[in-house]
Amino acid sequence: MFESTRLKLTAWYLLIIMVISVFFSAIIFFEINQELDRFDRLQQVRRERLEQIMQSFPAALPLPQYDPALLVEARKRLLIILGLINLGILLLAGGAGYFLAGRTLRPIRVMIDEQDRFITDASHELRTPLTSLRSEIEVNLRDKKLAIADAKKLLASNLEEVVKLQTLSDSLIDLTSYRNHNDTHSFQQLSLLKTIEAALKRVSPLASRKHIAIENTIEETTLVGNAHMLCEVFVILLDNAIKYSSKRTIITLRSKKKEHMLFISVTDQGVGIEENDLVHIFDRFYRVDTSRTTTTVAGYGLGLAIAKKFITQHKGSMQVKSQLNKGTTFTVQLPIKLAA
Repeated sequence: MFESTRLKLTAWYLLIIMVISVFFSAIIFFEINQELDRFDRLQQVRRERLEQIMQSFPAALPLPQYDPALLVEARKRLLIILGLINLGILLLAGGAGYFLAGRTLRPIRVMIDEQDRFITDASHELRTPLTSLRSEIEVNLRDKKLAIADAKKLLASNLEEVVKLQTLSDSLIDLTSYRNHNDTHSFQQLSLLKTIEAALKRVSPLASRKHIAIENTIEETTLVGNAHMLCEVFVILLDNAIKYSSKRTIITLRSKKKEHMLFISVTDQGVGIEENDLVHIFDRFYRVDTSRTTTTVAGYGLGLAIAKKFITQHKGSMQVKSQLNKGTTFTVQLPIKLAA
């Protein structure tokens, strides 16, 4: 599809360029032809004057020879030269147009490929809970002696799958809702400490179940941003830190200022991330190997992709450092005040 579109776009480039080239060639030929006609008329006038003079002075030198065929030849040569120039422009413009068409379509191709990959990945993730739901319902519907207790178990199991689907749909909405939303009209001054505390409130039940302590050493700072997005970022980072940490460990939050930048780090004492996984952890639907953990870690691999997207919206960045069986540190870098 893209190759045919590229050829069509190249053809349009060529058409536009050649119309312009032929138009200017016609103007050049017309102007030069006008000069040749003017030169022809001057030559004729001079010859007529010389003939009159020769009639009065017969002993004068012979009249110079004048050949009108030379002007006809000059016009032919001019047409040939202009034709060769247009042919050269056609060849050069064809190559340049094909190259530019490729460069023009490349971002569109990347976007469509990314969209197709996103749809494929999302469909794959949606298929699992939907298949589970359908299978359980179909099996139990065939059971004519289904007891109320079994029906309740079925509903509880279905509810779990529905919650998973809702979580996935919410994540997909978060990931796509700000995809083309690059303005900062929803940004305002906010308290970093209050944002962190809101995130801690949401993850504290999970930390309590694993007896994980969270040390919050964040210093109060006022910055410009979207409170919802930043809160979601730290919920994602803290949630991951808790999930991949063993019981009775510590998670530490720190912050520091450097010039006009703010650095917030989330450090855990978890299983760590292998070096091969580090380059992919911000990819959508990518999940690290959980075989090193003693518990199954639920999720769809969208959290860090969402977090990075939100931080990018704030013109910031995110880095990660990790050592196996020692822990991981995610560092968020944010401008304290967004540039206009």
